[in-house]
Amino acid sequence: MKCCSTNVEPENLEKQTSCCSSNQVIEIEKPTCCSSTEKPLDPVNVNVDHGIKEEFRVYGMDCPACAVTIEKNLSTLQNINGVNVNYSSGKMQVSATKELDVELIQKQMKKLGFEVEPTKVNNNLKSYFIEGMDCGSCALTIENHLNHLPAVKHVQVNFSTGKMKIEHENSSEEIMNEVAKAGFKASLITTNKQTPSSPHSRKQNEAVIFSGIFIALAFTGSHTGVSPLVTTIMYIVAMIVSGYKPVKSAYYAIRSRSLDMNVLMSAAAIGAAILGEWLEGATVVWLFSLGLTLQNRAIEKTRKSIRGLMELTPPEAWVKIGNELIKKPVEEVSINDTIIVKPGDRIPLDGEIIDGESSVNQAAITGESIPVDKAKGSFVYAGSINENGSLTVKVTKLIEDTTISKIIHLVEEAQEKKAPTEAFIDKFARIYTPIVFILALLVIVVPPILTFGTWEEWIYKGLMLLVIACPCALVISTPVAIVTALGNAAKNGVLIKGGTFLENAGSIDAIAFDKTGTLTEGKPKVTNVVTFNDSEENMLSIARTLEEHSTHPLATTIVEYTKDRNIQAMKGTQFKNRVGKGIQATIEDIPYFAGNRKLFEEIGASLTDYSQQISNLQNEGKTIIIIGSAQNVLGIIGVSDTIRETTKLSVKNLKKIGVQQVVMLTGDNEGTAKAIASEAGMDRYYAELLPKEKVDTIKQLQEEGYRVAMIGDGINDAPALATADLGIAMGGAGTDTAMETADIILMADNLEKLPHTMNLSRKALTIIKQNIWFSLIVKAVALLLIFPGWLTLWIAVLSDTGAALIVILNALRLLKVRS
Repeated sequence: MKCCSTNVEPENLEKQTSCCSSNQVIEIEKPTCCSSTEKPLDPVNVNVDHGIKEEFRVYGMDCPACAVTIEKNLSTLQNINGVNVNYSSGKMQVSATKELDVELIQKQMKKLGFEVEPTKVNNNLKSYFIEGMDCGSCALTIENHLNHLPAVKHVQVNFSTGKMKIEHENSSEEIMNEVAKAGFKASLITTNKQTPSSPHSRKQNEAVIFSGIFIALAFTGSHTGVSPLVTTIMYIVAMIVSGYKPVKSAYYAIRSRSLDMNVLMSAAAIGAAILGEWLEGATVVWLFSLGLTLQNRAIEKTRKSIRGLMELTPPEAWVKIGNELIKKPVEEVSINDTIIVKPGDRIPLDGEIIDGESSVNQAAITGESIPVDKAKGSFVYAGSINENGSLTVKVTKLIEDTTISKIIHLVEEAQEKKAPTEAFIDKFARIYTPIVFILALLVIVVPPILTFGTWEEWIYKGLMLLVIACPCALVISTPVAIVTALGNAAKNGVLIKGGTFLENAGSIDAIAFDKTGTLTEGKPKVTNVVTFNDSEENMLSIARTLEEHSTHPLATTIVEYTKDRNIQAMKGTQFKNRVGKGIQATIEDIPYFAGNRKLFEEIGASLTDYSQQISNLQNEGKTIIIIGSAQNVLGIIGVSDTIRETTKLSVKNLKKIGVQQVVMLTGDNEGTAKAIASEAGMDRYYAELLPKEKVDTIKQLQEEGYRVAMIGDGINDAPALATADLGIAMGGAGTDTAMETADIILMADNLEKLPHTMNLSRKALTIIKQNIWFSLIVKAVALLLIFPGWLTLWIAVLSDTGAALIVILNALRLLKVRS
């Protein structure tokens, strides 16, 4: 099949195809559909016979035509009695008379140019919120503890998000009990609402306050004649109250063969007690508990940076059944159901408006600050707010497939992926902590044996070294900053798919833009009508007659232009598409043509008298459609794609934050490219590029020493997006492919969030570096102060927990970065 559009180029890496240039249409080997419209396409629904069913995720579909092709092809395979492909959700259901051969399905799909994978639900894989983790080593302790259980197949704990993913065969209660044994609290995440309980329990706060009061009373009593036995008992009580949790966690950490901060702090406190330093021991434990309480409060702010998105969609929807409105849970609403959204309510599901007009605030999805006017035929997203006017909406996606659900899923996945810096620090901490633990033991044992001091003196110094050895601030330094930045970006309508891409964005110094649909609106308009040997009305009537039989977006633009002016079409016959050049038809026994210069040169028409006017319009960036016959050129129509309102300011802001080269890539002619590049403020432009040449241009920029980001519409320009150091898709809201393929997704269909994203990434990198250096310097200074005897045990604890708190608070500054 063939298809054309003025604003797309190929997206398939294996079969590079190009649809749509003003003068070119290329055969496409697999069904591909390109359109300048931004509306999501309806799912393809085909009845599936009953039998053994298997669900697959399909990758590489361009439009519903692909879905139909897959259904027809797979239906011919033996034992398969039904195939249902849903283009919108990218899912396929296959039913068969006996067990499906998944490998055969995958091979057949590969022949068609698609990739598939089974989407069997693993009922044993569950997610839990974990409360009480203080740093990455706590996550390791939980993992090590649970991995020893026979019923646990796999477990992954992420400190930054406070979540655990675990595959287990025993009950959830048993898992939660095991986590509790390790000194933490686990709560199962349900599918309907993922709202955790507060990790700052009243008991934890009361314990800190209670032990603090006892330490203060004991300290006062020791200076006012109270019996030493009484003050000692008060210190012991304070140590037990504050130290119960860390000692319990330390026990399970040792059992799990990991040395976390609880082990180090517990060893220091117990050592101080053995030495009779009750004040020091109690103060160490209390400061440790206080520091953790403050850290947990601070880090919870970073975890809430994305959690708020989960509360955006209402749990119920008003479903219209006949003449009645019935309130249903969103999980029970099906595709094609009709829902009513009242003024002021949040929209519960993605859908198409079939009746009503309103302004919709969709800032939570796209980051757009101004409400968007919606009317019949417009698409709305779950989680957006209907500001005025009642809307009747036909549901197009189930709750698990809505745009907001995908945003939450992608951001959570991104938070769980470790950036290169974070991964390096984790490895460093795992090696560093045991080494320092061994050094502390050597400090305790070797000098007294060699008679360089008393045992008590060196045990105390060894305990201080244990406290200083805790790398909590260093381990926290990177993940907290990354999670905070990802949450900030998501709230502003930008999805960054992980810390790796956040770090990459911070180092980008050249950005290459696709022109059509990115820098420009992607919606061509008629800007010039010039007649030569005919009246304007007659010329436009002939143009409409010809272009009504073309599916090219330029043809659609001309037809709409004539309709707006009530110009009627004539009767035409013998319509013929001239591939890559235009269209022809016979009107009143005369062959007429509409197309580019090549077409009229081919039919022998003389353009000498009109070449200057044609060149002038082309130099202004207009695409020219010539109307006439071989003997008589009637006129020309100039069509252009207007630059977006946000483009100039976005490019200007990118240069302000340090992007050195802003480049435009386009398949359009030199005149159009030059005009748009000049208006947008590009440093340079490349015109008349084929997809392969766009890739070569990206490589050229990289060879010049630039780290290059490529930004397009997320579906097209896949080869260039893949070649660049960073692929950025624009207009991702409602575009499944954009969410799957790009590294960074701008949900709104404009560039205004791009400078914010680059600026946020740069600030995140700066804060990560600040945190790392601050953590290392504090450790180094504390270590140097141990041996002259200038450091006390409680000051060592204060420096460690204080450094961790400062690192978290520094990372929280990223929440305040505004677009």
